[in-house]
Amino acid sequence: MAIIVFVNQKGGCGKSSSAVHYAYWLTQQGKGVLLVDADAQRSSSRWLESMDDKIPHKVLQTPDDILDQIPELALQHDYLIVDGPGGLAEPTRAILFRADLAVVPCKPTGLDLQSAFDAVKLVRQAQSVRKGSPKAAMFLSMAVKGTKLKDEATALLSKTQEVAPLLKSVIHQKQAIADAPGQSATVWDLSGRPAAESRREYDRLFKEIMEML
Repeated sequence: MAIIVFVNQKGGCGKSSSAVHYAYWLTQQGKGVLLVDADAQRSSSRWLESMDDKIPHKVLQTPDDILDQIPELALQHDYLIVDGPGGLAEPTRAILFRADLAVVPCKPTGLDLQSAFDAVKLVRQAQSVRKGSPKAAMFLSMAVKGTKLKDEATALLSKTQEVAPLLKSVIHQKQAIADAPGQSATVWDLSGRPAAESRREYDRLFKEIMEML
């Protein structure tokens, strides 16, 4: 079993999209997966409920429920994917106390970079208490190709290597990703070149994540 969480202080960074696509990707590998939706907006659980391919999911939003139920749920599945809340309050701390790997998606903008650094700080605190766990990583999400912002963000995020290394994979901003929830689908269900490019990017990202487990 493995518990992988997607966390960030700021919403709109691709956290739920990454969690849902990762859960779908794992099911296509024949793995037993449960997605835990810990976000008050319930974006990922509502998305999964609308899909034809039913992926098991559960909503857990209080720190007590997270701490009490995640270990038991993890024993029943190969992978537990947690879509963390948009914030760094007690529910996020509880998630980090149960996670094997914390993944921090980050948009290449000033406010998003600061939010990502705040998330890494919280991860560092959890690692200190848990004697090294969870492992952690960051990746650029919703980036625009060929922009100075992307290059600058890559340079800044590389400074977190000791706590949360920056993954090589980048998820670029694509309308196919934005459209997927409204179409009750993932990018693997959509046609067109942008969806195909996003599929390749997610595939590279998820393979990198698997190498860290």
